[in-house]
Amino acid sequence: MTLLMALTVSIGLLAVVATWLFLGPLAAMNVQIWQGFIAWASFFHCGGKTAGAKTTVACMVFGAVVGMASVMLAGQLGGLGALAAPVAVGIGAAVLVLGAHLPLLSAIPSSVYGFACVAGLILLKGIAPTEAIVPTIVSIVLGAVFGWASEALAGKLTKPAA
Repeated sequence: MTLLMALTVSIGLLAVVATWLFLGPLAAMNVQIWQGFIAWASFFHCGGKTAGAKTTVACMVFGAVVGMASVMLAGQLGGLGALAAPVAVGIGAAVLVLGAHLPLLSAIPSSVYGFACVAGLILLKGIAPTEAIVPTIVSIVLGAVFGWASEALAGKLTKPAA
């Protein structure tokens, strides 16, 4: 089977499992399938394998923590009126880029994905930033695990070229 076909099968099958887990047994934890899928995509964006999983988790968790802090900062900048959220997001974005000076946090897009994941959960569910961070981190880790598993399964399904 070609690699593309193997990935088609592995990602398709594991997407069924992931969706069932997120929406079923793990739903009480407030984990989000959409956050998991973003982390899964980040895994491949970061090159896959163990390094891609490590980079995804590190950068996305970093981005989520910075995103949480940015939302909290926006609340403290109320005196700026309509500029409070934009200023807080701008500061957070600058922190993400500064973090890229560390090799483990060098995948800036993945840090942005994490920032967006926590901000999205806060805005969509109307929950406090501190209530959104743990489910976001768990969703990120699970998504990276599913990325790694889909790559590993695809590898097993791919036969060597003749």
